Amino acid sequence: MIPANFPAHVPLAVQTRGETVESVHFGSLVALAPNGETVLTRGEPEAPIYPRSALKPLIAVALVRAGLELSPAQLALAAASHSGSAEHQDQAAKILADAGLEPGALGNSTDLPYGVAERHAWIQAGNGPTRLAQNCSGKHAAMLAACELNGWPLENYLQHEHPLPTLIREVVAELTGEPTTLISTDGCGTEVFALSLTGMARAFQKLVTAPAGTAEHKVASAMRAHPEMVAGRGRDVTALMHAVPGLLAKDGFEGIQLIALADGAAVALKISDGSDRARMPAAVPALLALGVDAPSLEPFNKLPALGGGHQVGALYGLPLP
Repeated sequence: MIPANFPAHVPLAVQTRGETVESVHFGSLVALAPNGETVLTRGEPEAPIYPRSALKPLIAVALVRAGLELSPAQLALAAASHSGSAEHQDQAAKILADAGLEPGALGNSTDLPYGVAERHAWIQAGNGPTRLAQNCSGKHAAMLAACELNGWPLENYLQHEHPLPTLIREVVAELTGEPTTLISTDGCGTEVFALSLTGMARAFQKLVTAPAGTAEHKVASAMRAHPEMVAGRGRDVTALMHAVPGLLAKDGFEGIQLIALADGAAVALKISDGSDRARMPAAVPALLALGVDAPSLEPFNKLPALGGGHQVGALYGLPLP
């Protein structure tokens, strides 16, 4: 059934070719100041959206609160949409092995590695889709390890009534300040909740401003210390965390981008058509408005549109009014 009402998305990014605007990406966006005040909105940031993989850092907080202890690199992987490199898969397997579990316990979907180079290498080696290669295997390995630690059943760890999803719902509701009552299923099989961009920005703000020793601080610190585990080589999320000290970033399928700065300022956006390519360019004007130095953001905006191997246009975020 087609919904009667659509979110009031507005243009956030465009691609030009020659002198013509070739494509327009609509979406919604919110930016919060370090004190939590909303300083910038575009479109309808209060409309419910599925944050998809941007929920993973919040899920990782729930796992740490459940008593799970991982190395910083492994904790970053638990919050990751990783590229499926050998290191990513090995670390996910080690999380399982340290809990006395095998990869066969994983309940996520099977897939080829997400990263382009990693996928090509994987296929050339004669490999097919597996659960370890799938980009959510770190999260699922950590979920299983938390279940084993707490004596919770392993076979049904993705079901709604299980203690772990119950805890995750509670933690996500606490961090976002919103109910987790509108639920669907993410691509990997875990629950995903319809939340607002404002709520998600609020949650990421809490991650970067949490006191040392808290689960939120541990997750944010692990991700910022190991951005290559959060995504991978050649991925914009990893590159952005390297480019801006103290920045925390996580993307999500269907055009989701969450970013929090070291001082607590935060940006959340959704590209309405689900386009992955427009996420980061659309975020750049908001980051500039929050005071991030322009040179550090240059690689993430005005991405080249090619014609005959030469740049003939660009994909860029629209200046904010």
